[in-house]
Amino acid sequence: MVPDLECHSSAREDGGPFPLYDATKHSTFDRRQLRAKSLITDRLPPHDIDITSPPRDLKSSFGFCPPLKAIPLTSYYQLHRVPPVFPMAEPAQPSSPAVELPKHADFQIGDQADKMPEIGIHNKILEHVVRTPGRQPSPQPTHLSVPGASPFRILHEGPGYVAPKFEGKELQMDQVMDQIEEKGFIPPEFVESETNWFYNELGIDDMYFQTETVDAIVSHILSLYAGKVAAYARDDKRLEIRLDKEAVDHAVYIDTSKPGISVVDGPRYEQRIDEKYVNGSTSTNSYRVETFRSGSQLPGESDQQLRCYFVYKCHFANPNPGPEETNLDIIGEKRFLQKATKNTRDIYQGIMTTAVKRTGPVIEMFEVEGSREKRLVIAYRQGSAMGMFSALSDLYHYYGVTSSRKYVEQFSNGITIMSIYLRPLPPSSATVRHPPIEASIHQIMKEVSLLYCIPQNKFQGHFASGRLSLQETIYAHCVWVFVGHFLNRLGSEYASLASLLDPSNSVHAEMLSKIKRRLRAETFTSDYILEIINRYPDLVRSLYLNFANTHYVQTRGEQDDFIPTLSYLRLKVDRILDDDELKTLISKAVANEHDEMVMTAFRVFNSAVLKTNFYTPTKVALSFRLKPSFLPEVEYPQPLFGMFLVISSEFRGFHLRFRDIARGGIRIVKSRNREAYSINARSLFDENYNLANTQQRKNKDIPEGGSKGVILLDVNHQDKARVAFEKYIDSIMDLLLPPTSPGIKDPIVDLYGQEEILFMGPDENTADLVNWATEHARNRGAPWWKSFFTGKSPKLGGIPHDAYGMTTLSVREYVLGIYRKLNLNPDTVRKLQTGGPDGDLGSNEILLGNEKYTAIVDGAGVLVDPQGIDREELLRLAKKRVMISEFDDKKLSPDGYRVLIEETSITLPSGEVVNNGMTFRNTFHLRGGKEYDLFVPCGGRPESIDLSTVHKLIVDGKSTIPYIVEGANLFITQDAKLRLEKAGCILYKDASANKGGVTSSSLEVLASLSFDEKGFIENMCIREDGAAPPFYDAYVKEVQETIKRNAALEFEAIWREHQQTGIARSTLSDTLSVAITKLDEELQNTELWRNTELRNAVLQDALPGLLLEKIGLPTILERVPDNYLRAIFGSYLASRFVYEHGSNPSQFAFFDFMSKRMAKLGRQQQEALPIRVNGTTES
Repeated sequence: MVPDLECHSSAREDGGPFPLYDATKHSTFDRRQLRAKSLITDRLPPHDIDITSPPRDLKSSFGFCPPLKAIPLTSYYQLHRVPPVFPMAEPAQPSSPAVELPKHADFQIGDQADKMPEIGIHNKILEHVVRTPGRQPSPQPTHLSVPGASPFRILHEGPGYVAPKFEGKELQMDQVMDQIEEKGFIPPEFVESETNWFYNELGIDDMYFQTETVDAIVSHILSLYAGKVAAYARDDKRLEIRLDKEAVDHAVYIDTSKPGISVVDGPRYEQRIDEKYVNGSTSTNSYRVETFRSGSQLPGESDQQLRCYFVYKCHFANPNPGPEETNLDIIGEKRFLQKATKNTRDIYQGIMTTAVKRTGPVIEMFEVEGSREKRLVIAYRQGSAMGMFSALSDLYHYYGVTSSRKYVEQFSNGITIMSIYLRPLPPSSATVRHPPIEASIHQIMKEVSLLYCIPQNKFQGHFASGRLSLQETIYAHCVWVFVGHFLNRLGSEYASLASLLDPSNSVHAEMLSKIKRRLRAETFTSDYILEIINRYPDLVRSLYLNFANTHYVQTRGEQDDFIPTLSYLRLKVDRILDDDELKTLISKAVANEHDEMVMTAFRVFNSAVLKTNFYTPTKVALSFRLKPSFLPEVEYPQPLFGMFLVISSEFRGFHLRFRDIARGGIRIVKSRNREAYSINARSLFDENYNLANTQQRKNKDIPEGGSKGVILLDVNHQDKARVAFEKYIDSIMDLLLPPTSPGIKDPIVDLYGQEEILFMGPDENTADLVNWATEHARNRGAPWWKSFFTGKSPKLGGIPHDAYGMTTLSVREYVLGIYRKLNLNPDTVRKLQTGGPDGDLGSNEILLGNEKYTAIVDGAGVLVDPQGIDREELLRLAKKRVMISEFDDKKLSPDGYRVLIEETSITLPSGEVVNNGMTFRNTFHLRGGKEYDLFVPCGGRPESIDLSTVHKLIVDGKSTIPYIVEGANLFITQDAKLRLEKAGCILYKDASANKGGVTSSSLEVLASLSFDEKGFIENMCIREDGAAPPFYDAYVKEVQETIKRNAALEFEAIWREHQQTGIARSTLSDTLSVAITKLDEELQNTELWRNTELRNAVLQDALPGLLLEKIGLPTILERVPDNYLRAIFGSYLASRFVYEHGSNPSQFAFFDFMSKRMAKLGRQQQEALPIRVNGTTES
């Protein structure tokens, strides 16, 4: 019988509360009784309802009766909610009568907070942290709000976002309920309550209902209901709802979620949102994200809630603003501008103003008034932190914090801002290991910077599950990269072979290099190394503790105002193992020899790190200064002086140098596909080492030794060249500059203990980025910003190589030397050139040369004319800097042709058919015949001619090309060079010919070190109107003459040595370089340097005359670092001696050389010859 609803103004006739559950068994499920109870309880106040659960023995017989829908949801949640240990303000709700919690016999609320174990962490009171008075942070690439740096900001706000009211909501609800009833899946008596629950209790704002169709909302409600039904069919009775819908311009995801837990085996909706909507954001194609957690638990679930995600395509007020634009009304997304409260807009405006000036993230935290909730706001450049949205969840979950709301906002100036409302876990989920949110929030802020470097590391699963901390997993990720490059896996056989060969013989060295490359590729793959490390998380933890014990700095002592990381807290609890103990632990824990090799490499890494920015509060990539002594001599016979490893999610990179004072370019390596990336990754370090070694030989005439930096873009980030370069440069600077901003750049452990200065320049894919690097160094307060990068804009004091043909001048000197020695007429010399009119070296070779060009190969294809390519047209392309695809083919002779890389099935004038233009281009330089007298490679990939292909250029034991001047680096392998020379080719290798650029860069560095900042700007920086200071023009001409003079000296020395000894010129080039660099190092540490008169006399000859006239030797001696002056002294004396006396002089030759110098110095002193000082002459 259905009770009379009207008589239930009170709970029950006996005065007790109305029972929601019956304590009697039911053999059948009475829907009429359920309907009656639903109608009654809908009209009763919450305190008049008895929600006591039925006895355990009755539960199994209960039918499906979702009590959640029988009473107002808010009241039900309030009745079922476990009170928090620490009071926490709830989101603002309409005022309602207080609800008294029912008393259950088996649960006493009591004073829970008093019974919680005290967390053993003691820190300063945040408000009492003292900073140095008046000390402001220097400009940094990352901005972090730190405690004590500024007063806490408290938000006097409600939700921060207010959606415009949807006026048609009630009508839409009616239409939704009508459709649900028509479908018949949900019993009619539950249609209204299910719809009300969805519309009013999940925290979904009106924007969703205004966007979605009635059909879509009906589908969502039915899916959620089906999830509840399915829960009752499960053995564990857990309610699991997973709903997703993706449309063209928006998406909806709804999932059950336990606060503070990352579900690693679920649908991973946040990862999907990252991959599909956030990672690829641009100003023209981006999405904003809103996500809400339901305010209370699901029915029958004490710890489950619903998490709803809403994704909307952005529509900007102005889609194309200037890159520095910060006005939110101009760059904001229309929905954001509609919904954001004034307080939120003010917060975002301030953060936006900071973000556009930064390379890395801006991290701010705000207190929410009247609650323990914290609002974390993070801003960063679009595309610079892939996977950040989902990784943040793993981070705050690890510290016992959950989020109630999250927003991802995109702005048309290329900035992403995330806003996350964080609160403590409910007591039922919280554990003793978690510090209170008031402390952990600051640790979360610190680690956001670490997360920004590598949002999704290779050991993310261990972090998401709580097995390892963020620091431990990212440490493991970095060592995984290290192991992939340096695991010594060549074995004793390789060492035996190497001992039989002559390492000074370049052919032997090259053969060993190839054997090494093959052996490495066949044993340990990166996936195999990853698999091994994943087996030993406990070993990783112990190894990390050893690393942290060395490099972690609590900059404010034991009472650090930042709470220490949970990993660091283990340093106070767990015993730190030394290297011998770690060795023993590894040998006992591992399963086999391979596992032991990999895990032992962690110990090698720990002992090799001299300094790192791993614990710096703000960073954009992780950098490590390594001691290169771990490199096996048998593999790397020439010892490195310094080594940097840089790791980020977008790239990995090295910077290697063979001397303290060294210079070389920074190149970015791209990969066409995953296979190419795998090959590039395996050869990355060896290529970097060989390039730096080549640079070392090339730099024989200048004070700087050889260095090189190589950045390998990750296979999934091939479009992130600029992002990678900026992160690479900034993270290295973290290890070069002293910390000046507490909480921003804190001190690091420096086991190297000496100041380091690096000198860099442009290389492949970085020529347009050096201006940024120079300005960035100046913004970070680097005193050496003027000399940090060469190849920069003339407005910053740079001498561009391409504009003045610096590299080509050296190459041309070798070409002209051959003509001079052999009395050749350049007009009749038939010339082949790789590297076309679009490049630096190629275009200037065309502009400066006067040979008869018969073939040019460049990125576009092949251009051939046996009668000579039209010179006027060629000059036009070179001046315009464009490829041969723009050549006017009407100006070709009947025998001429052009084949572009995209063309197929092309018939040449000879009748030959070219099937594939790309293949034809890549192999054209290997075609036989005798159509060329001179080959000048000005571009092309390393090893374009090697021992396996060089035979194509040798016919009947004779080289088909008589003269080769190798302008492009490493274009021909050393063994191939020797084969060509044996076949009669006159060949000058890259280390000799291609040194004009390094000479120009060295003299550019010298000028920047010699001038003070004012003098540098006045004399070396081009004006805004393009006018060059008179000194600049004169100095460029002196640089050009120096390049030609040095090239001529080496050309003559090699030619003479070859005539005398018959040794191959390519071998003599290396022999001269080794002789000069060895003597240079010895001279810097002899008594000769301490002879003041001799030292000044040598520097007087070595330094550019214009600098001496303008600044004066005494001032230069004061301003230029002592080790740099030593390098000038040594390199000048060594090069002049070796060029004059050869690489193997008699034992008295140097004595004779120096005697002449000393005699000259004595005559000058006796005759009181005038010496230029400060622009005047003195006797």
